[in-house]
Amino acid sequence: MNKLLTRKIIRLKDYNYSSNGYYFVTICTKEKKLLFGKIDVGANCVRPLTDCGTIVENEIAVLNNAYENVEVIKYVVMPNHIHMIIAITCGDDGRTQFAPTLSRIIKQFKGAVTKKIGEQIWQKSFHDHIIRNGQSYRKIWRYIDENPLKWHEDCYYTPTDTVRQM
Repeated sequence: MNKLLTRKIIRLKDYNYSSNGYYFVTICTKEKKLLFGKIDVGANCVRPLTDCGTIVENEIAVLNNAYENVEVIKYVVMPNHIHMIIAITCGDDGRTQFAPTLSRIIKQFKGAVTKKIGEQIWQKSFHDHIIRNGQSYRKIWRYIDENPLKWHEDCYYTPTDTVRQM
């Protein structure tokens, strides 16, 4: 008899993902398809962005206005994934006004991009890391800055120069 596969739980057990903090988030395209553009090593970024990449970048900016207490501090759009540092800040009572969880924020972001593009481009779920101290914050900041320069070493690297236009 075949066993049904169960999804691995990747969130930290018993952690409140709407609590005050900084979160490092990575979201990949489905099947690691190159949808957002090509790496311009000289500019250390993905340029030019495809139409799909521009939509992603615009929706990252929208996240800063979607919730009062949520801000994208830093991000990079790579050919087939994005990295973001997202800050959730709490009020005096320790809860955000609308208490958005990190999952709700990412779900809204992915949904808005999907709606504007007209098809599902994302892999299921996302990777997150709770940033617990200044040293970790600086290391992640540097990783985001240097990610385009190290594209060929990236675990999400796809060895093709073909970017799909949508």
